[in-house]
Amino acid sequence: MSAAKTDRQRVARVYTAARRHPWVLGKLGDWVIWFGPYTPAQLAVLGGGALLLVKTFSWWSWLGPVPVVLWLVAVWAVRGAKINGRSPMTAALGWLTLLARHPAGRIAGRVARDRSSTLLSGAFIVEPAAAEVTSLAPDAAPVPAARRPTKARKKPSTRSRAARPVPQARPVPVTGLAGLLAGAQTGRS
Repeated sequence: MSAAKTDRQRVARVYTAARRHPWVLGKLGDWVIWFGPYTPAQLAVLGGGALLLVKTFSWWSWLGPVPVVLWLVAVWAVRGAKINGRSPMTAALGWLTLLARHPAGRIAGRVARDRSSTLLSGAFIVEPAAAEVTSLAPDAAPVPAARRPTKARKKPSTRSRAARPVPQARPVPVTGLAGLLAGAQTGRS
């Protein structure tokens, strides 16, 4: 089986020539129009120039064959014409779409428009800090043992621990502004 695979020749085809040559009219297989094939730009100059020469014959007839020769030279000259790397037809189409486009442009397919101006207004409220947040205040720091007054030891009480009163802690300010206001109130007292 492997011998059969190695006996076959591999065929590779490259189609870069199709990308290199411009789109042309007038070539079917090996048959080509006289002096052709022609690009779309050449056909436009050929047709437009012929129409122009026929309509203005009375103006240039005294020049003889000179306008006709200039027309044929113009057809030959535009065979490889490029405008910014594009064919003249696509460049002209680009210019037409540019002129037809809205000056503000488009966003998601719709014309982009400036939004009308609106008046913005607002208000704010300063409220005191909530009393729910509690913690030991800095004033209630523990006193060192050297400064504590000595007391005589009492007998252990028979009351349960749940019945003992719990010291109330001062609320700690939630924001810096609340802290400043609390400090100002304690300074006045």
